[in-house]
Parts: sequence; structure tokens; C-alpha cells
Amino acid sequence: QVQLVESGGGLVQPGGSLRLSCAASRSIFSFDFMGWYRQAPGKQRELVATITSGGTATYGRSVQGRFTISRDTAKNTVYLQMNSLKSEDTAVYYCKANPSGVTFAYWGQGTQVTVSS
Repeated sequence: QVQLVESGGGLVQPGGSLRLSCAASRSIFSFDFMGWYRQAPGKQRELVATITSGGTATYGRSVQGRFTISRDTAKNTVYLQMNSLKSEDTAVYYCKANPSGVTFAYWGQGTQVTVSS
């Protein structure tokens, strides 16, 4: 069983920044990719950003140019740096990890991000 522990959420004003962390309980090289998804009230969960085991990053259209996904392989941790935050970025942010060779995925418990003045 893999555990993904997210942290770093909170309340921030529009235009501000936050950095989310997702710490995995085993080597992140065991996953084909890891990523961040978000879900706002009344909306479907959507892709924010992913990073492959090889380090290739992909972003959702609404966050491109503002958010950056990165990783620290020594700490088995993936980060999401969020800049120029907007009210529409308010959501619960979830970390996801897709293990190699299987069809299921692991999810974290989620961390709330609220952008409001």
C-alpha cells in the first residue's frame, strides 16, 4: 500500500503564491507518473499538472504559465508551485500516483486551497 501525504494548502489572496507538497511512502521512480488534480465544489476533478518518471511535465490549460510541477527524488516528494493565483483556482488539490505496470492509481487525501481577498 502506498501513502501520499499532501501539505501546503491554505488561504491566499489573489495574485499570491503557494507551494503544495506530496510525499510518497516509496520511491517515486516506481510510478509511471505523478500529478496534481483539483476539484472545485460542483465541478468535476480536473488535471492540474503531471510529471513522468523521466521528468517530463504536462499542465492543464488553465494553469499553464502560472504553476510549476517539480520533484525531489531523494525525498520522494512532488511539488506544485502555484503563482499568480486566481479565485478560480480555489479547490481541493489531490496528489495522484500511477504505479508502473498496473491500471489503478493511488490518491492522496487532498488539501484545500482557497484564493480570496
